[in-house]
Amino acid sequence: MSAQSKSLPNDPVQALIVVDMQSAFVSGRDAIPHAERVLQRTEQLIAKARAADALVVQLQNDGPEGATDEPGTPGWRLHLPVDTDRGEVVIRKLYDDGFEDTELEDLLRDEGVSSLALCGVMSEMCVSATARTALDLEFRVVVPHDAHGTYDIPAAEGISDAVPAATVSRVAEWALGDEVEIVPGADDVSFVAS
Repeated sequence: MSAQSKSLPNDPVQALIVVDMQSAFVSGRDAIPHAERVLQRTEQLIAKARAADALVVQLQNDGPEGATDEPGTPGWRLHLPVDTDRGEVVIRKLYDDGFEDTELEDLLRDEGVSSLALCGVMSEMCVSATARTALDLEFRVVVPHDAHGTYDIPAAEGISDAVPAATVSRVAEWALGDEVEIVPGADDVSFVAS
């Protein structure tokens, strides 16, 4: 069974995990290609999750000293607002995997979440690592194709030409295997309270 046909795209999920939508990656001269689209689709997913009273969690990467996402720098800040009044949560992380050394799994279990959607950056790094662990932990995982992105991979002499960001994102989806549910877009994701 292919990743695209795992289940119907309108099967609702109970939580939205927004991965590293930090200013360094989605705004300014260092933004990922298609940042505007990823931002719009992420905002759409957040609005849908809020309307359904589903859990919304934003992951925030703490980069090393000197990195564009070094804590406290403008690039480290979350680009989209968090509504803490409705119980939205920010979880800071040190690794690609949003579950590693964080309270994410405990939070999801405590809230009764068994299914989630993932969006954000970078497709082949933090989005992929977090999706893979969620699958290993037996969560149902939906990834809307138009709501995640990454950078182009530069050419490497003797290895390959440059790889466009859109190709990198698609390969990252494919590499997750047949348990993940890849849907065309944010329009294909619905939410329900846990």
